[in-house]
Amino acid sequence: MKKILLLLFFITSLFSSELNWIHDYEKALTVAKKEHKDIYLFIGADKCRFCKKFKEKTLSQKQVINKLDEKFIPLYLSRDQHIVPDKFEKYGAPRHYFLNSNGKIYDEDAGYISPEAFIKFLDEVSFYRD
Repeated sequence: MKKILLLLFFITSLFSSELNWIHDYEKALTVAKKEHKDIYLFIGADKCRFCKKFKEKTLSQKQVINKLDEKFIPLYLSRDQHIVPDKFEKYGAPRHYFLNSNGKIYDEDAGYISPEAFIKFLDEVSFYRD
């Protein structure tokens, strides 16, 4: 019985419908280096309606989740709850940054992005990487 439950838990974790966000910049850098991935940084605000819309409409889509999980370490920093390093713009949320594992920004955007546009953005963002 335990083996069946463990197997079911493992299968459901493979098909997770949520991203496993990190909420600490330094930890994200450490994980990115260890896993040889880049970082997707989403900076939001607790009462930002466009941040909420982006989370509910775009970040809930399975295709978006799969693309982010495959290539990036997801880092979410709320300007109201987390420490946002000075090199990132905190206002004009939502803000989107793509970083290499050393923290160098290679692409960024701001505002709500629809699921379709974000998927296209994720496909194209690798062209800007050094």
